[in-house]
Amino acid sequence: MTAPRVLVSDKLSPTAVQVFKDRGIDVDYQPDLGKDKDALLAAIGDYDGLAIRSATKATEKLLGAASRLKVIGRAGIGVDNVDVPAATARGIIVMNTPFGNSITTAEHAIAMMFAVARQIPAADASTQAGKWEKNRFMGVEITGKTLGIIGCGNIGSIVAERAIGLRMKVVAFDPFLSDERAIQLGVDKVDLDELLRRADFITLHTPLTDNTRNIIDAAAIAKMKKGVRVINCARGGLVVEEDLAAGIKDGKVAGAGFDVFVTEPAESSPLFGLPNVVCTPHLGASTTEAQENVAVQVAEQMSDYLLDGAVTNALNMPSISAEEAVRLTPFVRLAEDLGSFAGQLTESTLRGITIEYAGEVAEMNTKALTSALLAGLLRPILTEVNMVNAPVVAQGRGIAVDEVRQSQRGIFETYIRLTVRTERQERSVAGTVFSDGKARLIQIKGISMEASFGPHMLYITNRDKPGFIGRLGTLLGAEEVNIATFNLGRAAVGEEAIALIEVDGPIDDAVLDKVMALEGVVQAKRLRF
Repeated sequence: MTAPRVLVSDKLSPTAVQVFKDRGIDVDYQPDLGKDKDALLAAIGDYDGLAIRSATKATEKLLGAASRLKVIGRAGIGVDNVDVPAATARGIIVMNTPFGNSITTAEHAIAMMFAVARQIPAADASTQAGKWEKNRFMGVEITGKTLGIIGCGNIGSIVAERAIGLRMKVVAFDPFLSDERAIQLGVDKVDLDELLRRADFITLHTPLTDNTRNIIDAAAIAKMKKGVRVINCARGGLVVEEDLAAGIKDGKVAGAGFDVFVTEPAESSPLFGLPNVVCTPHLGASTTEAQENVAVQVAEQMSDYLLDGAVTNALNMPSISAEEAVRLTPFVRLAEDLGSFAGQLTESTLRGITIEYAGEVAEMNTKALTSALLAGLLRPILTEVNMVNAPVVAQGRGIAVDEVRQSQRGIFETYIRLTVRTERQERSVAGTVFSDGKARLIQIKGISMEASFGPHMLYITNRDKPGFIGRLGTLLGAEEVNIATFNLGRAAVGEEAIALIEVDGPIDDAVLDKVMALEGVVQAKRLRF
């Protein structure tokens, strides 16, 4: 039997290359090939696996030429350089190493905080230039200061532990951080406004999503205390660089440490050249240990898949065996869509969830289904979560996950019901798979209805009153929003009602505002599937 062939097109640890060889993989180490798009395109058709870091761009065009490719392994967490949907469409597994860089990135954030607090880079440059400007570089102590952590997941939790060891007070804002997990970490869980008001230092450790983009802007800076220092070793785009630069210039912000930028490589930035701003070229994961860890891990994962079919840390496939895949796949999609439905509607801290499997689905591999559901639930906030790491992410945030298996209940032979408990409320959503293999919603908040999951949907809750549906339809028509399906349900006459509408394209903010302004509307949300 011919050994699988793997191309390593970026610089990877020699130890990782040796892992491939030791496992019987035919490995071709060409660390500069990823920078040559044409050469990579010509070569990719000869390989079963592609091991990369950030230089190689696995575009749709490249994947289209990868006739043999079965797996892409990214040594690191970010997969911005991989077209995951295109890979999925071609049956290519995309793996990453989500936790290999955590300690290194957390330590870099702490180092940046020290550098900004004591103006170390500027003081070093001055001293090595032959000056002795002792009075110029007056710093501040870390001890006793309040550190505000935006995003208290894996990396944020490590930063919190290190900061507490430095005798700092730590406050954290994270919608998925439970009270129990906050107590375990020793941090004070607060809302964003309180964090901005209290923190002497602010460090960001959240992914870049629609909810977190520009989370630090002029309005946020206005709420901060004078003399605050801001650290960003997470993602470019979390901070509006122009607004932060203005805050530094007017004296509101005393300093900043940035490892990531909106545009990278960052050849220019509004922050460059400002006093007490420390900048590094995306070094969060750049330690010998981290590079070794993620490289060896990705080599082992790819070898396991190519030789044994085992799937670990895959972004586009749950861990299921080949035998059960055919039967399980439509329910995996249902579980993920149910989770996504609830996740897009959740606006306060998750306390816990209960997943009820009834009928035939209760006899399936519910571990894979639960992973898919958690991935859908958490992804609206945490874009990098996947079916493999979702249970770990949920556990790390103290989200209690309960499973219930039971025999057939009600008129449906089988269904999945998800109940989400937050600080403010409890809501449930249920769905099933029909004989055509398509997933359907069958119940929302105890209200029965039947609806498919569409790419663009509008979810509305309102008080049941005559004429509402007509006014809603007229409004959408006037705004040239084309309706594909219109699904309705209500608890009882005159009580809460739900409209779930599939439309042909995205709904903009202006239209959503007009829907919210309709008499009787309680909530209106855009949903994507």
